[in-house]
Amino acid sequence: MVRLEYTYIIYALFVIPLFIAIYLIARVSRRRNLDKFGDKTLIYMLFPDASPRKQWIKFSILMLAVFVLILGTSNPQIGTKMEKVERKGVDVMILLDVSRSMKCEDVKPNRLERAKQYVSRLIDKMMNDRIGIVVFAGDSYLQLPMTTDYSAAKLFLGAIDCDMIPTQGTAIGQAIDMGLKSFREEDQKYKTMIIITDGENHEDDAFGSAKSAAGSGVIIHTIGMGTTDGGPIPVFNNNGNKVGYLTDNEGNTVVTKADRALLQQIASAGNGKFIHAGGSDPDLSALLDEISGMEKKKYESKMFTEYEDRFQIFIALALILMTAELFFSDKKNKMLTGWKLFEEKK
Repeated sequence: MVRLEYTYIIYALFVIPLFIAIYLIARVSRRRNLDKFGDKTLIYMLFPDASPRKQWIKFSILMLAVFVLILGTSNPQIGTKMEKVERKGVDVMILLDVSRSMKCEDVKPNRLERAKQYVSRLIDKMMNDRIGIVVFAGDSYLQLPMTTDYSAAKLFLGAIDCDMIPTQGTAIGQAIDMGLKSFREEDQKYKTMIIITDGENHEDDAFGSAKSAAGSGVIIHTIGMGTTDGGPIPVFNNNGNKVGYLTDNEGNTVVTKADRALLQQIASAGNGKFIHAGGSDPDLSALLDEISGMEKKKYESKMFTEYEDRFQIFIALALILMTAELFFSDKKNKMLTGWKLFEEKK
């Protein structure tokens, strides 16, 4: 593969057509001045060594040198290869609640957006760990398989919203089962889950799923989103504008509250930590310390080596061309003109 490190420098190549235009205008102007000065044949007799063809060659060499110099300044980089790099880390699966209650604004701007900010901060602190994302509401979906591409993880994270799963509800147990399936079955350790939810589980046995996952060697941490007082659930129209709040069958506004007790039980069953993310930002350092303190596993990851710079070749070639142009004469070679190879001998 070939690439240019400083692609913007290539725009400097537009000066070459400008130089050519200026040179042509100068040649035409010179020819017109010679026509005014006198007869062309007589003028050429006065300057027998002048060689228009060599002048063109000399100018072409100079333009080629400018082209190569600009190309070299952009630093062409040539050649990459795949190599296996050994890394040590743990597998971190993020289980992110995208149920409708995560739109509650008791945590600003809302629970989901604040949760995404926490995940982004966790990604920024990771070194060689692999990360995956499962989104869940009434159903669970693998949003991002295990990867060390943290840029891709943030890209997928930014696209997460509450309307991506049509089935409403909060099936935490199903999400744990989905996360467990996303790990490699042969690994009995080096695995952790971080469940980020408001904890309003209405669908399944989250505690039982957490115990089952812990039996497979998975450590489960929980982050509880929302305040204990809770708040109403906003309702939005198709244009994304808030039109009111969710009500029950009797017309009463539904208030969603963080279920701290359930999330503490899940974390306890998973041998992990519970962090409450209420009105203020939680301290994630303890959670990060837990992850960094886990036993690391070795795995191989293929990655590209750095591109190798090749600007030296182009700069050297440009200098050679400039030197050649400097010593290249624009006059006729007297030795060659003295050889009258095709003149008839007398």
